[in-house]
Amino acid sequence: MQKQLHTSASNKRTDHSTMLPKPQLPEGVFRDLIPSIRRSLAAEGYVTPTPIQEQCIPHLLKGRDLLGVAQTGTGKTAAFALPLLQRLSGNYRKSRMGTPRALILAPTRELAAQIGESIGTYGRFLPIKHSVIFGGVKQFHQVKALNKGVDILVATPGRLLDLMQQGFIHLNEVEVFILDEGDRMLDMGFIPDIKKILSEIPAERQTLFFSATMPPKMVSLASSMINNPVKITITPDQPVVESIDQKVLFVGKKNKDDLLVSLLRDPLVYKALIFTQMKHTANRVVQKLSAKGIPGAAIHGNKSQASRTRALNDFKRGRCQVLVATDVAARGLDVDDITHVINYDLPMESETYVHRIGRTARAGADGSAISFCCAEDRAYLREIEHLLGKQVPAEMEHAYHCNEAFRSSLPAPKNFGRGSGGRRPRSNSTHSRSRRNNRGMR
Repeated sequence: MQKQLHTSASNKRTDHSTMLPKPQLPEGVFRDLIPSIRRSLAAEGYVTPTPIQEQCIPHLLKGRDLLGVAQTGTGKTAAFALPLLQRLSGNYRKSRMGTPRALILAPTRELAAQIGESIGTYGRFLPIKHSVIFGGVKQFHQVKALNKGVDILVATPGRLLDLMQQGFIHLNEVEVFILDEGDRMLDMGFIPDIKKILSEIPAERQTLFFSATMPPKMVSLASSMINNPVKITITPDQPVVESIDQKVLFVGKKNKDDLLVSLLRDPLVYKALIFTQMKHTANRVVQKLSAKGIPGAAIHGNKSQASRTRALNDFKRGRCQVLVATDVAARGLDVDDITHVINYDLPMESETYVHRIGRTARAGADGSAISFCCAEDRAYLREIEHLLGKQVPAEMEHAYHCNEAFRSSLPAPKNFGRGSGGRRPRSNSTHSRSRRNNRGMR
């Protein structure tokens, strides 16, 4: 039925074909891809490869291992998915039940789902089957899909191990192993799980390792996985923080909600991603906004997968103006046209600030990042500014300005660190243990 509708629409368009520009053909390294993949790229309007695609694709087509350091929003998924699809289609075999030829590990269910969507898009004209598995939902439908045969498996570590232990997944025929967002895997305590998974994968394989940062533990892990890799580092022409209009508003804790409502009343703020430190705070903020007539949804680890998917879809489609999230959404969340990122709570790690604000100003668009800072959070702001190498501009002329917060000299919490390479705050250690006990649920 969909094909018939598509054909009908195409017939209508042909009456005006002389008025339409001819579709542009893919350029650069995209020309090295097989016609079926180039066709899918043309259908999506992809013409010019991004720098990471230009640098990765030739090496991956030759079967080289690769170590890539790149931020989200650089086109990383296509950089590894396109050569993977070409490799599997060039050496095609019938899909086998629960026995993938390629395994892609992602730290969160949102990122796993997005990778799966991309593979479906790029491989729409290929006989390649893919499945996505993650925790937080019943396994029945995932097992059913696996039993129909799978070529590419996208998974979070926890659910993958669960299904392996139950005998539904076998990794003995994996030819390509891809680890995405390695530093996030480290932050979430997944490294022991990854090592268990690696022990089940053939040593003779192509391995791709991607990370936004490369702290010492990441270097050690990567060295144990990859063999004589091509090393590619993508540094944006304009660092993400430089392309975003940043400002900090000093405010007392009790006035955060009123300040937030006043900002969201601005018609220019039509799609805002709001970050909180705690899950219960995210829920409370949504309730406060709803009471003021501002539609919003919350997304965090305690939400069911169905609830998280619904919230994300509502936000993407404009059914709600704001999405309130904990740092589960700081990486891997790919939503177009986010106009503002608002740090209702400053992050406890300065590197997380960069990941958060990077959700806006994507693909060359404009974007703004607004951070609330109360007296208790002044140390977090100092660490963020130290990482950025400059002060975040302060806006003092707002109705809820707090001089106490502005002048605060409260010290950093004990064991305060800057990112995955440093020591984590004591308050975060509990959350880390919780994440490990619920692996695959994030």
